[in-house]
Amino acid sequence: MTVTSDMKYIGVNDHDIELFEGIYRVPNGMSYNSYAILDEKVAILDTVDEKFTSQWLKQIEKVLGKRKPDYLIVQHMEPDHSANIMNFMKEYPETILVASAKAFMMMEHFFGTEFTKNRMVVSDGDVLSLGKHKLIFVAAAMVHWPEVMVTYDTTDKVLFSADAFGKFGALDVEEDWICEARRYYIGIVGKYGIQVQNLLKKMAVWEIRRICPLHGPVLTENISYYTDLYHTWSRYQPEEEGIFIAYTSIYGNTKKAVMLLEETLKEKGCEKVMVKDLIRCDKSKAVADAFRYSKIVLATTTYNNEIFPDMREFIDYLTERNFSNRVVAFMENGSWAPVVAKAMREKFEKSKGLRFADTTVKITSALNEESRGQIEELAAELYSM
Repeated sequence: MTVTSDMKYIGVNDHDIELFEGIYRVPNGMSYNSYAILDEKVAILDTVDEKFTSQWLKQIEKVLGKRKPDYLIVQHMEPDHSANIMNFMKEYPETILVASAKAFMMMEHFFGTEFTKNRMVVSDGDVLSLGKHKLIFVAAAMVHWPEVMVTYDTTDKVLFSADAFGKFGALDVEEDWICEARRYYIGIVGKYGIQVQNLLKKMAVWEIRRICPLHGPVLTENISYYTDLYHTWSRYQPEEEGIFIAYTSIYGNTKKAVMLLEETLKEKGCEKVMVKDLIRCDKSKAVADAFRYSKIVLATTTYNNEIFPDMREFIDYLTERNFSNRVVAFMENGSWAPVVAKAMREKFEKSKGLRFADTTVKITSALNEESRGQIEELAAELYSM
């Protein structure tokens, strides 16, 4: 793949992976992206996962021909991007490694060496000239590891963005960018909104024509669409108006109440209502949907005088990623002591900018006239908020 006339894509697709980072299901695989810049000097940006050593080295050889790389730029030390540093240096021992001080410290941890004879330590604002191309290095700590930096090419106006602007999915599978990019952002980077905002402020001074992330496709058109989404996500603002209902149900009665609420909301004119069963769905997709919409309803049962486990885990995912600036409502079920709504609300006590609905639906075993009335009241309140 040609990024620009001087820049080549040399990454790989992984269709054998089942769980990314041991957590996230990736049915369409993953890409591990690496790039080559061919100028008076040659730079390789990042390596790939250890499963693809031979393929990656062959791609470098094919792109470079008889030339040798002068620099290996390491933007991020997570093993899916750094695992082949040592293999690369064995193949090209004269190459200069370019990375942040913290990245070299991590190389000691991973490989037992900081490459003191072949290294260039760079920090925020440093520039590397390859000839025609001038690369500016910008610190991007905690997007999403502390050693991360991004690289901006002033000639072709290309941002090599490390893990920012990435997505799940291999590059040889066609799918919409936004859903898997949202799930990737919320899951991988979502906790670090302030740090993402800091990076976006630094990026604002550049003209950017292409974004080359470490996962997912090279972004070449309507760059403002992607940066605007990152502004929204990193400020924990809803992406769109809508209601997301997340529920667990043991014997089906809570589910019946949720289905009635969904029906009632649509009757009142709520156009966007999404419902997910947390026991059966991919929770990372449910978390992404919670961040997508402006309102959320959490419906579950009292379980051992606590929150049903799948719901408790889901709320922990939300609060760990700074869930904020939304309307939250509760539905609880319990045959003799429905107390889960109070327990759920307490889980959000440190969250910022939340508004809680006045109406809580209380189901004692199964729907009755009183709980049906509460569902009507909650639907009306959500519609008006």
